[in-house]
Amino acid sequence: MSLELNHALEGLRPSAIRRFSALAAATPGCISLTLGEPGEVTTVAIRERVGRSLAAGKTHYPPNNGTAVLRQAIADRCSRTGLPVSPEQVIVTNGATEALFSTLIALLNPGDEVIVPTPAFVLYESIALLARARVVTLDTSEDGFQIDAKKLAAAVTPRTKAIVLTSPNNPTGCVLDEKSLDAVANLASRSDFYVVCDDVYEELVYDEDLRGHGFARLHPELADRTIVVNSLSKPWAMTGWRLGWLTADPEVASQVAKVHQYAVSCVVSFTQDAAVQALQTDTTPMRERYRARRAITLAALERMGLACIVPEGAFYAFPSVAGLCESDEEFCERAIREAGVALVPGSVFGCPDHVRLSYATDDRTLSEGLSRLEQFVADLRR
Repeated sequence: MSLELNHALEGLRPSAIRRFSALAAATPGCISLTLGEPGEVTTVAIRERVGRSLAAGKTHYPPNNGTAVLRQAIADRCSRTGLPVSPEQVIVTNGATEALFSTLIALLNPGDEVIVPTPAFVLYESIALLARARVVTLDTSEDGFQIDAKKLAAAVTPRTKAIVLTSPNNPTGCVLDEKSLDAVANLASRSDFYVVCDDVYEELVYDEDLRGHGFARLHPELADRTIVVNSLSKPWAMTGWRLGWLTADPEVASQVAKVHQYAVSCVVSFTQDAAVQALQTDTTPMRERYRARRAITLAALERMGLACIVPEGAFYAFPSVAGLCESDEEFCERAIREAGVALVPGSVFGCPDHVRLSYATDDRTLSEGLSRLEQFVADLRR
C-alpha cells in the first residue's frame, strides 16, 4: 500500500508550456517559439563579474535576504523609477518564481481566494493551490485585456485575500491602463486585500509614456498591501541565473522572508555582485531589439489574417486562431508535426482559441519560424 502525499499536489499538472517545448525538442528541425527566453547571451561585463567574485573567494553563505550592496542597488533602482523603498524592504530571491512562491505562501491561508485576471501565466494558480487557496479567474478577453471595474467587483468576496497583476502581461503583452489599475486600487482599499504585482517585464515596455506605469507607483497610498516582484531574467537575458527580488511593506517583508529563508536559505553568493553590475546596465538595446522583432511578427500575422492585439511590452504575440482547427491545442500540435514550428495554446493561459508566440529568439530563427507558420495557416485554409 502506497503512503499518501500532499493532497494539494493532486490538482497540479506539469507545465504545458514545457510540454510543448519538449514536443518541439523531440521533433527534428522544429523551431520553438514557445519559451519566454531571450535568444541573447548575458553580456560579457555581467558574466565577467562572477569570475571576479569567485576569485575573491565569495563562496560562503550570504545574508538570507541578499547582500547589503545588492539590496541597496535594488532599492536605488526602485527609487529612481518612482518606487521609493529602503533596502530593508528588499528580499533577493531565486528568480521571480521563488519571489511569487514565498509571497503567496506567506499571504494565503486555506480557503482564501486569489483573483487572477486571465489570460495569465500558469504559475499563480499552481502556487495558490499548493497553499490550499481558491483561484478566482477574471476573464479580460472581452475587455481588450483590461480590467473591468464591475466584473472585478463581482469577483470580490469576503474571502478575497489578494489579486495578482502582471503588466506587461504574459501572454498578451498588454499594459494595464490607469482605469484598470484604479479599479483594483479602489477595491483593494475598500475590501482589504493584497495586490501582488508581477513586474518582470516592466523594462520591456515600448512606449516611453507607459514605462513606470505600474500599480505600486500610481498608488503609493496602498504601499502597506502591495508586494512588487521583479527579476533580471528577461530584460538582461539572465534567465538561467535565477536572480529576482521582491519589495514589500517592512512588516509584510519580514513575514515573506521567513518563507524565503526556509525554502531556499539564500541566493548564490558569487552571483550577487553580477546582479549589481546588471542593474547598472542599460536595457534600451534589448528593448529595441524586441521592438524590431515585434514589427516583424505583427507584419507576418497580418499577412496570415490572424487578428492580434498589439503587444505594448514583453516579447509575446497572442493571435486568435479561432476556426482554423478544432481547438488551439490541436492547432499547436499540428503546427509542430506538419510545419515544424512550436507555439503555446492560449487555453494554457485561460484563453482558448489563441496561441502565444514568443519573439524573444534571434532574428533568423524568428523569420524562419514565422515563414513556416504562414505556410501552415495557408494550408489550413485551403
